[in-house]
Amino acid sequence: MLREIVNVTSASSLMLIILLIFSGCNQGKSKSETIDLRTSLEKLRTTLQSGNDVKKEEPFRRRPFKASLDGQWIGHAVAYGCYRKGQAPGQQGPSDQELLEDLRIISEYWHMIRLYGADNDTKRILQIIDENDLPLKVVQGIWLAPEENNPEQRKANINQIILAIELTETYPNIVAAISVANETQVFWSAHKMNPLTIANYIRAVRNVVDIPVTTADDYLYWNKPESKQLADEVDFIFTHIHPLWNGKILDEAIPWLNDIYDELTTLHPQVPIIIGETGWATAYDSTKTGDGQQGSLIKGKVSLEAQAEFLARLHGWVDSNRVPTFIFEVFDESWKGGGADSPPNDIEKNWGLYYEDRSPKESFLTFQNSIKSH
Repeated sequence: MLREIVNVTSASSLMLIILLIFSGCNQGKSKSETIDLRTSLEKLRTTLQSGNDVKKEEPFRRRPFKASLDGQWIGHAVAYGCYRKGQAPGQQGPSDQELLEDLRIISEYWHMIRLYGADNDTKRILQIIDENDLPLKVVQGIWLAPEENNPEQRKANINQIILAIELTETYPNIVAAISVANETQVFWSAHKMNPLTIANYIRAVRNVVDIPVTTADDYLYWNKPESKQLADEVDFIFTHIHPLWNGKILDEAIPWLNDIYDELTTLHPQVPIIIGETGWATAYDSTKTGDGQQGSLIKGKVSLEAQAEFLARLHGWVDSNRVPTFIFEVFDESWKGGGADSPPNDIEKNWGLYYEDRSPKESFLTFQNSIKSH
């Protein structure tokens, strides 16, 4: 539900009144008595487009991230990219039937998924979850890109924000949290953004919705003192911890992940920490060498057998520590890593627990058999 207070510096009083009225009318009254949500969000769009600063909630109270469904803990979670061969974001998306097939596969093993952006495809994902009463909770993403001196990109960013809020209000029993932006602060990011811009967008979203709001980034940002700037704005830290990308062999992977998690909790003792990405790929391109390249950074064995072993060890760690953790990712995605013209063994195409044709990898079947036997 829309929050009753929207703290926006220099925001029009009309915007505030509309949001207040909508919040009040939305509690137990008929649709005919409510002010149109879309109209309210257009007012918010105008405020964001103007570039006005958004006030932080005072006093700031962190909202708990609830990794539960029907009283059961669902902290074993997974990242979901919906695109198949010949499909890509902003180009060709999957059909409703393909989405339903994906979501049925996912809901057999997981009950919480992470989406990275707010667009028509993610809108259909939530609609299909709702219409088919699938047992899934969603961390709704907002994909942001650098917007300085780029009015069109700023407009695209605001479109993502508005749609994410609209989806949260439309599916309040499905959307469990919102993640504003992905990997915009870590030093190696290809789409770095001003942290003040991210903080402003976090506040804008958080001042409108009731659920937890965060931003996702690599541990190499969250383990720096400067990360406290955004840690002070979020309800929980959403961190990526990838042993494989960080040169760890399989035997080092989980102990290293545990050490990184402990390091973050020491630096941010008052902020809950959730692992938004970790995983183990099944193929990589060893010929891509040099700074930042997979052929140079990766030291661990990359194979189906290694993925199966990593999954089993990670499962034990998550169970023991009760840390909500999103495995990256459900399905291989060939549009990544340079698209169709890049080698099929590029690591970005091969993080899935399922092949792109939606058949389970042998590693995932081995992992499932291992946890059933315990």
